[in-house]
Amino acid sequence: MARVTGTLVLAGTPIGDVADAPPRLAAELEGADIVAAEDTRRLRRLTQALGVHTTGRVVSYFEGNETARTPELVEALAGGARVLLVTDAGMPSVSDPGYRLVAAAVEKDIKVTAVPGPSAVLTALALSGLPVDRFCFEGFLPRKAGERLGRLREVESERRTLVYFEAPHRLDDTLAAMAEVFGPERRAAVCRELTKTYEEVKRGGLGELAVWAAEGVRGEITVVVEGAPAAGPGDLDAEELVRRVRVREEAGERRKEAIAAVAVEAGLPKREVFDAVVAAKNANRPAPGDGKGLS
Repeated sequence: MARVTGTLVLAGTPIGDVADAPPRLAAELEGADIVAAEDTRRLRRLTQALGVHTTGRVVSYFEGNETARTPELVEALAGGARVLLVTDAGMPSVSDPGYRLVAAAVEKDIKVTAVPGPSAVLTALALSGLPVDRFCFEGFLPRKAGERLGRLREVESERRTLVYFEAPHRLDDTLAAMAEVFGPERRAAVCRELTKTYEEVKRGGLGELAVWAAEGVRGEITVVVEGAPAAGPGDLDAEELVRRVRVREEAGERRKEAIAAVAVEAGLPKREVFDAVVAAKNANRPAPGDGKGLS
């Protein structure tokens, strides 16, 4: 006899306008055996706005208790329960709780499905005016300045459009760091309060946007940044080739792999990038008898 298990349902919730709630959300809220919510108070406001009543057990499921509560929910799923997971806004697992529960359910061969809903990532991309055929979502950047710069340098030559979430009080520092790494002229869009009353999309170069943000910005923020332009053969000098290899090495790549990747980016033979790296290494090596040790 086949083993009967429950179903984990990931449900998208409005990112601003409650009228954007997926039609199936109300039915899932009313029919779930357990509703796991990132914030139970926000869930209560959502159900009131939708005019629905949850009949199942409501539990909190947020970053602070995600690890501890996951086994409990998996046990309920294994016993046949229908568990609905909702976050404060948007799709679960996308910079929100959910990944651990999904991974644990998949490992136990439990069915996982979704109620597609609003997404700040896709909405911002669509409104940005930047290329959307290829993109990557980078989530939140580190809070510490040095770590933030390091993370940005990892994607300095990324040609896909980049999408970030950011807190309003860190936006000016983040945009300034992006202007430093990507260049002040790189195009970007700051999307604020999407689908809400004071929705705003500010477009421009990163340097211009950093100056604008320094005056203070409020609300929930999504930043969309244009990808790096394709480098043609000869566009990058030896110093830049070496710098790009070093960035990749610092990010954990082996030198051979870093050289190959930079060669592809620059449209150059691997040997040319290799020679630039060797020349830079030799240039930094102290001459014999100068009293300096090898670095």
